[in-house]
Amino acid sequence: MSDQILPQTMPQLLAQAAAVHGERPYIRDGERSIDFLQLDASRRRVARAMLAHGLRHGDRVAIWAPNRLEWILAATGAQSIGAIMVPLNTRLKGAEAAYILNRSGARLLFTVGSFAGNDYPAMLAEQSLPALERTVLLGEADWDDFLAAADTVEPAALEAAEAAVRPDDTLDLMFTSGTTGKPKGVMTSHAQNIRVFDTWSRTVGLRAEDNYLVINPFFHTFGYKAGWLASLIRGARIFPVPAFEVLEVLRCIQFERITMLPGPPTVYQTLLAHPDRASYDLSSLRLAVTGAASVPVELIRRMRSELGFSTVLTAYGLTETCGVVTITAASDEPELIATTAGRAMPGVEVECVSPSGVVVPPGEPGEVRVRGYNVMQGYFDDTAATAETITPEGWLMTGDIGVMNEAGYLRITDRIKDMFIVGGFNVYPAEIENLLCSLGAVAQAAVIGVPDERMGEIAKAFIVRRPGSELSADEVIAWSRRNMANYKVPRSVEFLDALPLNAAGKVLKTALRERPGA
Repeated sequence: MSDQILPQTMPQLLAQAAAVHGERPYIRDGERSIDFLQLDASRRRVARAMLAHGLRHGDRVAIWAPNRLEWILAATGAQSIGAIMVPLNTRLKGAEAAYILNRSGARLLFTVGSFAGNDYPAMLAEQSLPALERTVLLGEADWDDFLAAADTVEPAALEAAEAAVRPDDTLDLMFTSGTTGKPKGVMTSHAQNIRVFDTWSRTVGLRAEDNYLVINPFFHTFGYKAGWLASLIRGARIFPVPAFEVLEVLRCIQFERITMLPGPPTVYQTLLAHPDRASYDLSSLRLAVTGAASVPVELIRRMRSELGFSTVLTAYGLTETCGVVTITAASDEPELIATTAGRAMPGVEVECVSPSGVVVPPGEPGEVRVRGYNVMQGYFDDTAATAETITPEGWLMTGDIGVMNEAGYLRITDRIKDMFIVGGFNVYPAEIENLLCSLGAVAQAAVIGVPDERMGEIAKAFIVRRPGSELSADEVIAWSRRNMANYKVPRSVEFLDALPLNAAGKVLKTALRERPGA
């Protein structure tokens, strides 16, 4: 929409996308396909059904389901009337989901009968949910019954509801993973999300002609905001993937001529390691955007040389920043793209500071803090947690350790909570993981600190071998001694068939720490 005035609310964005892109396809979900005009008409029908059921501006509407067409319709329908969308992680169990539903005060929940072995309605039946008035099963008769109520609401009522939505209204309430206690609800607005992902999509080079395979879950900023929202802004066509299955992804790339495939590093590592990869035509792949605490340099090289991406970009962000803080550009030198997360987006300030809040010199590690239009409105109904995270000067303290060079390029080295100390030296696991992934026989690596009587803590590595490799623990340790400082060298190695991952594709360090002998 580069030649259009950027909309400030979701109903404005959806209406403009329909006017600009018309009958161009927007989504292909299995055998179903709808264009931008149909999307606009469908979300309006969902919005009218919500009005018929008593939903109003500011109410919370939850979605607990895998990636699918109805997920987007439910979300945009709610956002069209100023309701606040609350996405739930599909891996949650009943008590975890109930906590978020109760904490948010959600009046309406869209879910599915079952997914990945979980029976969602059965899990919720065991919970106390006093605020929840109705649960709607997507894609079933229940969904059709819900939509039928739309016929009782005049179009003028929807037009009035849409007109009442303001740019600073809260768009979504996304709960953090809860790795440091109970999950907290992050509030962000219509205008800031649209602006962030207009900038993001232009910077990465997403085009209207792109076929975008969305493997990141819609409940996460990567699949929702950098996924279907960015595509809505740019007019790209999306192909949602309910769950990452490597053979199905390879098939889809070939037959749908996928050009855009973002994801965490583990996605590309899995594609590269699959023994049947060469049997599929991946020549359509053009653009990849990845990011994590660390992206191995060797992975970037292999994504270009073996998967055929002409552009590989890296970025960094948090739920509390609408998902984006820094990003590389296609014009950046390859080494910068491989070794940094880029520079701050326009209009955003980024600094690395000492524990006392003093900005550290270029090249020195410090906690990353962010200030700008992308910073959340706050944590839902939690002023204390908001005050602990956002300073009076408006700086968001990220909890990430980063190093910034003189040109402003940021390298994330680790989470503060993941750092451990070996004999007085600060050790950042991601740095060791990056080095281990340059060892040819290593497909993936994760490092944690484990107790040691003499050193306080020492490094332990969990490694997934490349297919056909017989790499031993002794070989890993010997190689590490030759290639890294002694205090960083893993003193023990455990080989796994796969690393434990969360639904966003990030390694679950907590699960590794809980393993016997860890």
